Amino acid sequence: MKYPRRLNTYCPRCVKHREFTVSLYKKGKDRKLAEGNRRYARKQEGYGGQRKPRQRKFAKTTKKQTVMIRCTVCEYQTSRLGVRLRRLEITA
Repeated sequence: MKYPRRLNTYCPRCVKHREFTVSLYKKGKDRKLAEGNRRYARKQEGYGGQRKPRQRKFAKTTKKQTVMIRCTVCEYQTSRLGVRLRRLEITA
């Protein structure tokens, strides 16, 4: 699916319609010392093997692509949950 590089939509910070730039959401790096990671590591150590079942089969063939939009005037950034598709192409 093709998505425009810039689009006009309402900006809640400017309280008017502005031009927004569009980019694809990318997940940030995981923190090694987050509580969930520490808890998981503590459960994993020692004798006994894997604590939670590994997911082997996937029912879905695609993922929902999240699109980040940023106001060109005030730099307000928000996300839009995209549709389920194989590939998202941001065009000029």
